[in-house]
Amino acid sequence: MVDTEKMGSRFLLLFVIICQLTTLLEARYPVVLVPGDGGSQFMAKLNKSTGPHEFCQQKTSYYFNLWLNLEELAPYVIDCFVDNMKLHYNSTSHTTSNTPGVDIVIPGFGNTSSVEWLDPDYYVHFSSTSYFAPIVEALVKWGYKRGESVRGAPYDFRKAPNEFDVFYKNLTSLVEDTYVRNNNTKVILIAHSMGNPTTLYFLNHRPQVWKDKYLHCLITISGVWGGAVKPLRLFSAGDNLNVPFVEGINVREEQRSMPSSAFLMPSEKFWAANEVLVSQPKRNYTVKDYKAFFTDLGIPNAYLMRQDTENLVKDLIPPGVEIHCLHGVQVPTPLQFIFKEGMWPDKQPKVVTGNGDGTVNIRSLHGCLSWQGKQKQKIYHKEFPKAEHTEILSNKDVLAYIKTVVNS
Repeated sequence: MVDTEKMGSRFLLLFVIICQLTTLLEARYPVVLVPGDGGSQFMAKLNKSTGPHEFCQQKTSYYFNLWLNLEELAPYVIDCFVDNMKLHYNSTSHTTSNTPGVDIVIPGFGNTSSVEWLDPDYYVHFSSTSYFAPIVEALVKWGYKRGESVRGAPYDFRKAPNEFDVFYKNLTSLVEDTYVRNNNTKVILIAHSMGNPTTLYFLNHRPQVWKDKYLHCLITISGVWGGAVKPLRLFSAGDNLNVPFVEGINVREEQRSMPSSAFLMPSEKFWAANEVLVSQPKRNYTVKDYKAFFTDLGIPNAYLMRQDTENLVKDLIPPGVEIHCLHGVQVPTPLQFIFKEGMWPDKQPKVVTGNGDGTVNIRSLHGCLSWQGKQKQKIYHKEFPKAEHTEILSNKDVLAYIKTVVNS
């Protein structure tokens, strides 16, 4: 004869155990994602009095998708996009602001929506707009929940850490809230590209006691620790960022206005004074020639932005947390730009390449190794052959590595 009371008690006990195990699974090292340059969605609302073309929309009653919206990058329309996206530098305050009449907001802070796919329209999702989606989908498969145990920290990637006071305040609150929501479990930060020096600056300005309490580790992917040569093309000829139908020169004005472009230029800590980075018929430019570089391009404010940002993480002060430094190698990466007669600066230069991940040079990717022996927390380092700068976010070996860390 079945003892229904005992059976009921056993089922109740089993239910409680399952709930506890599920909670433990969900709470194991929650994750906060910090994107890189171009890795956050932008929404904009317009109330402008002028524009570059008559057909450029000047007023909207709603917020529309500005980045990434491939329709905004179509020929001629791209001029409207550039005018809406570019920043204006104040040489007195050393800060930047939007084009007058353009209100830009960064949606989805604390969620993953605006860092998984750069285009928020689900129906147009395809590989070129995928960002943190492969990592989030993997984490969800392993038991994580969007907005609870895996969360995003999008920000205005056009700017640099010297203008991130509000973002850093919000990031601090996000880490603390994520810790509490997940049974007081330490948080793993996963950062990509520019998100790494951005996070390093943040950690360098947090008390060690705070880091010890709230953070388990930082997983760095494609870290731009010492800058990269590629941003020099943004300032000179412009860079189409691998969008086939976009000409670099058409987005150059916006790229020149971004302090993040200046922030990510090659550091003199990583490049020697005699290494030519850009060559044009009248002269060469090294890390010691940035003032001349910007003067010859006719953009003196860009040199001021470089001065504002060059020392923010220049010394690579150890972060004071466990580091897992992951990046690609053996991908041809810009090492030098050569402008021949008649090319400077409006035509795309010849590119001399070297080792790296396609965007960041190998010497900069290896910057994390400088912390070995300089902090008590461990430094782990792993290279992934042929893993391109952004495509690495969907690399199966990288996902497998992340799984071992979140389950450690």
